[in-house]
Amino acid sequence: MPIVVGGILAAIGIGIAVYGLANQPASLTVNNIKCDQLEQTQVHYHAALQIEYLGTPIHLPTDIGRPGNCFYWLHMHDETPGVIHIESPLGRTFTLGDFFDVWAKSKGTPEPLDSTHVSSFTLTSGQQLEVFVDLGDGKGPTLETGNPRNIVLKAHEVITIEITPPEVNPPPTFTFPSGT
Repeated sequence: MPIVVGGILAAIGIGIAVYGLANQPASLTVNNIKCDQLEQTQVHYHAALQIEYLGTPIHLPTDIGRPGNCFYWLHMHDETPGVIHIESPLGRTFTLGDFFDVWAKSKGTPEPLDSTHVSSFTLTSGQQLEVFVDLGDGKGPTLETGNPRNIVLKAHEVITIEITPPEVNPPPTFTFPSGT
């Protein structure tokens, strides 16, 4: 009889743990983007983000969107630096602003994105923000002039944010790792 009772208690414990992770509190939701126990697969594609500060590439944390016990629908992985994984149960539009908001929420740090701020960088006098988007259609990158937060994340799109000078035009190329 002790084995049966122990098995039942273990099953209840696992059920509580799974239920707790699958039903994250609203505090782990940002812009209606949830942090779920498992990666979602209904919508699954990848975009890339590069940040250049005064001509120097900036390493992005590869644990963005993965605070330890769940996956936001927008996240990165160690094995694919610079690649934003868009993995959602819903067919909706995700933006670069959404990604920066998930970054801030998952890391617990301010990660602004506007005309004078990119993550921890604040533009100073003489500096300029330039954003290039390459849709991967063979036409090359184009300079975006609107609010960078509104850039829609698309499959195999490469977004390069530059804080100049110097302007790096065209921006560095990005090669998606095999399988992404």
